[in-house]
Amino acid sequence: MGKEIIAVDLGGTQIRAARFNLDLNLLQRENTLTQAQLGAQPTIARMKAYIRKVMPPSAGDVAGIGISAPGPLNPFTGVIVAPPNLPGWLDVPLRDIMEAEFNLPVFIGNDANVAALAEASKGAAQGCRHVIYITVSTGIGAGIICDGKLLLGREGLAAEFGHIPLILENGTVSSVELEAAGPAIARRTKRAIEAGAASSIGDTVKSVLDRIDAKAVGAAAAAGDQLAIEQLAHAGRVIGLGIVSILHLFNPEVIVVGGGVTKTSELLFAPMRRAVTKHVMDEAYTDGLRIEQSALGDDVALVGAAALVATDGGNLDISELDRRF
Repeated sequence: MGKEIIAVDLGGTQIRAARFNLDLNLLQRENTLTQAQLGAQPTIARMKAYIRKVMPPSAGDVAGIGISAPGPLNPFTGVIVAPPNLPGWLDVPLRDIMEAEFNLPVFIGNDANVAALAEASKGAAQGCRHVIYITVSTGIGAGIICDGKLLLGREGLAAEFGHIPLILENGTVSSVELEAAGPAIARRTKRAIEAGAASSIGDTVKSVLDRIDAKAVGAAAAAGDQLAIEQLAHAGRVIGLGIVSILHLFNPEVIVVGGGVTKTSELLFAPMRRAVTKHVMDEAYTDGLRIEQSALGDDVALVGAAALVATDGGNLDISELDRRF
């Protein structure tokens, strides 16, 4: 096995490439704008260029390339199916393209799945074998490690936490993502202000309500705006109800929650934890359970992509990381 790992975070806004040693310690990092609107081929060309920027002088020193990418994707074939934030990507065989370019093993994983590996390897879930990572951002996703191994499912499509269905009071079927992700928080806040609710958020966006986003709501909540606090509390409760479902299904040791919306910290986490405590079937599910904020922040996808290589695409038990390193 080579001495270093190349990791890539392919996002809708940025491409980040990094070089890690086998202990998953960061050695070098570079980034550029994705410019996703230009389509798949220009984006792939930029990915190649930035991989070269972090590549050591001898490719023989590299164990492999790990790529964190938005889903849906198939981690077994390395095909990016149709990510909504990468227009023009349809069944792109990214693994084959990169292996042909660099003559190295390439592993591709859903961004939430690799984040679970990252937190178990270097973050808030170190030492745990039953881990669930939840990301709350523009969308809501999850990665699950069950008894030391990444849970992928038949086609690599497992762990879509955000699409757990919810039935609302009016009988409408919604989902955790549609009720609690960043756009949902912004949408609910805008509707409340349009209906006459008092809030300082209108001043923040200079009365252009279409500019309201989760970041603006979070900033207002941190400053004490009651409407903003209520909207984050609603999102926290919804996520907490979703967590109850996965507690009953997987009985994890730790749940790590990351993503941009979680930067509001306890304004989201406190109602989330209350919902879990109130609605879980039995306290045996929460005895000893930790619900933690991500320890890796914005680096979680890069660390996860590196961990993907170290675990042979998530196929190895996470305990192998300790034995290898």
